Amino acid sequence: MGRKCLSGRDGPSRTARGGGEWSARAAAYVRMSTDHQRYSTENQLATIKQFAEGRDIEIVRVYEDAGKSGLSLEGRDAFQRLLADVERGTADFDTIVVYDVSRWGRFQNADHGAHLEFLCSRADIVVHYCAEQFENDGSIGSNLLKTVKRVMAGEYSRELSVKVFAGQCRLIEKGYRQGGMAGYGLRRLLVDEHGEHKAELSVGERKSLQTDRVILVPGPIEEVEVVRRIYRLFVELGVQEAGIAAQLNREGVVTDLGRPWTRGTIHQVLTNPKYIGDNVFNRVSFKLKMRRVVNSQEHWVRARGVFTAIVDVTTYERAARIVEDRSRRLSDDELLHLLRSLLEVQGSLSGLVIDEREDMPSSSVYKNRFGSLLRAYHLVGYSPRRDYRYIEINRRLRAMYPDVIAMVVDGLRTAGGDVCVDQETGLIDVNGEFTASVVVARCGETQGASPRWRIRLDAGLAPDITVAIRMDRGNISPLDYYLLPRLDMTKSTSNYQATILGGC
Repeated sequence: MGRKCLSGRDGPSRTARGGGEWSARAAAYVRMSTDHQRYSTENQLATIKQFAEGRDIEIVRVYEDAGKSGLSLEGRDAFQRLLADVERGTADFDTIVVYDVSRWGRFQNADHGAHLEFLCSRADIVVHYCAEQFENDGSIGSNLLKTVKRVMAGEYSRELSVKVFAGQCRLIEKGYRQGGMAGYGLRRLLVDEHGEHKAELSVGERKSLQTDRVILVPGPIEEVEVVRRIYRLFVELGVQEAGIAAQLNREGVVTDLGRPWTRGTIHQVLTNPKYIGDNVFNRVSFKLKMRRVVNSQEHWVRARGVFTAIVDVTTYERAARIVEDRSRRLSDDELLHLLRSLLEVQGSLSGLVIDEREDMPSSSVYKNRFGSLLRAYHLVGYSPRRDYRYIEINRRLRAMYPDVIAMVVDGLRTAGGDVCVDQETGLIDVNGEFTASVVVARCGETQGASPRWRIRLDAGLAPDITVAIRMDRGNISPLDYYLLPRLDMTKSTSNYQATILGGC
């Protein structure tokens, strides 16, 4: 018999089966990251089963992702299997029951979660969020609430990311290590909340108590002596990285990973500030699992002298000057010619590829000379697989922001307003009657090459008016301006987003 779907506030879709007997078969999807115990998969499944029993729904299948982030589909194998079953038409259920919208996903783009639900709807499978206060029945009210919930789920992750990053920065400044291997000549030491030593962590081991911390300490004396010897050979005897690597390999000395030394691994020892006791964080960031970004030094978080140094600062700085001086005599054109020649040989470029070449200046030279490796890549006509143009655009927009604020303030004062600016928040107070926040929106593109602007509204500051400035498609100059009252934003932030994200 053909399939007939009914949906509405009375319950989920039902499937008419042989003999006129109605039954509803459902798949339960549960996901837990590490945020709250109330989101444990057992608690979710108990609520889902209670929801199903009240509506005569039979749970025929459970898809479970335990310990998985909802920021993307990556790593969520069960959810991907669920979607595959739906799209292939092999699903033996008519309904998907999820605890709430955030368990479906905390996507930074709310449209992503909506698209995944649409794939289910297209296959005549209804998604129900059993712990939400709305019925997912397609009504205007439920659609609005669902959109707001999706935005809130994504915003929760963004705010949490900001708080976690701030907490990590504070721990860095206190001298605690934040992830990553110790490196050759160093070891990770576990300490308790009072700083008392507990145990040395082996490769792959992690702390088990939240109050414990990790610091770096000198490793075995033979490794420490190898590190110091590397610096002496380089600084005092003028032996280059490749020569040092060859000498260590002849002696049977291996890296901390048990591998032979290379020019690149020697260069990393000579340029890493942890050997002089500095704790450096945010050299590379991967926030919200969106893009891996190699940050410039002004964005590093650095605490000096918080670890026991195994190389003195003077020697380290002499090594840094040698690295810089040996290419200072090369002009920009000569540096780019070498980089272009390397590209022709290798077919691709990276910091490690550059550092491995004995006849090339180090990657740090290109960073210092051209501002970033990405700009050097651009000058030789190389585009990495990832599009990093947004880094330069964001840097330019940040530099432009003070001028934008000054322009707005001057305009208000010219009009007769009494204006003052909070130096910490950037919030503009006008006549003591209302506050305004200025937001500059970078122009991006959709997959169809249509322009798109995302406006992040700062609910924490709660300005009475947000002045949203949309940049043109080249992100060179302002395109237009929007005034967003707080009252309207509170009622329907997503509607304002849709208006602003539209075409030119």
